[in-house]
Amino acid sequence: MEYSITTEEFQRFRTLIYDESGISLGEQKKSLLASRLSKRLRDLDLVSFSEYYAKVTEDQTHEEFTRMLDLISTNKTDFFREPKHFDFLRERVVPELERTKRIRIWSSACSTGEEPYTIAMTLFDTVQYPAQWDCKILASDLSTRVLAKAASGTYDEERVRDVPPEIVKRHFLRGRGESVGLLKVKPHLADMIHFRRLNLMDDEFPIKSPLDLIFCRNVMIYFDRPTQETLVNKFHRYLKPGGYLFIGHSESLQWVTHPFKSIAPTIYQKEA
Repeated sequence: MEYSITTEEFQRFRTLIYDESGISLGEQKKSLLASRLSKRLRDLDLVSFSEYYAKVTEDQTHEEFTRMLDLISTNKTDFFREPKHFDFLRERVVPELERTKRIRIWSSACSTGEEPYTIAMTLFDTVQYPAQWDCKILASDLSTRVLAKAASGTYDEERVRDVPPEIVKRHFLRGRGESVGLLKVKPHLADMIHFRRLNLMDDEFPIKSPLDLIFCRNVMIYFDRPTQETLVNKFHRYLKPGGYLFIGHSESLQWVTHPFKSIAPTIYQKEA
């Protein structure tokens, strides 16, 4: 069965998605939304997008809304993506925190986990005595599906094809038997990271200690300017003085009002 979405139906989905997730769908996304959700309508044996909208909004668990977001969003990520950020962590941030040997980091849109595990690998390989450091990474996402994948710490070998072999050997266990072709992160990485579902549109985040770093990369491209501005200023509240915010290479804070100081392209600092 072929599904078509009316202008009224699209506007209802558009408003719902914006209000709940901050994702702004332009008019040009109408056909994309319809094509990506059509299979879900078939799976549920529904006859219209209006029926699906009712199902999404009446689901008290929000599971269907999360599934819908998974279908319309792109969760593309890689290990050591945008490597200059990890160079900065290694060369500047770690030396700054050498005295206290304590670091708190938030990977705020962690997707399937490559980003927080890369942060953990960078920290482990940079500090002289990892056991003497107190390193904690909060990794969050709106999608429970990608969070489950991230928390499992299990990846196809293809996912690490561009990671140097010595790093893979140091931080991953290779599967055997039925698990041949899979890699699992070692406990020394997994122990640094706590995975949790969080919505960046929430007014408050359950974060008690001031953060040294926040990674929010390649997410704000889905938000309109007012949403970007609100989010960036919320991030500022949760960073300690001197803390850093990392955004994606295709993003900029040039057009939003914020209190950060630009340190390098896509790296910003909360002034001490």
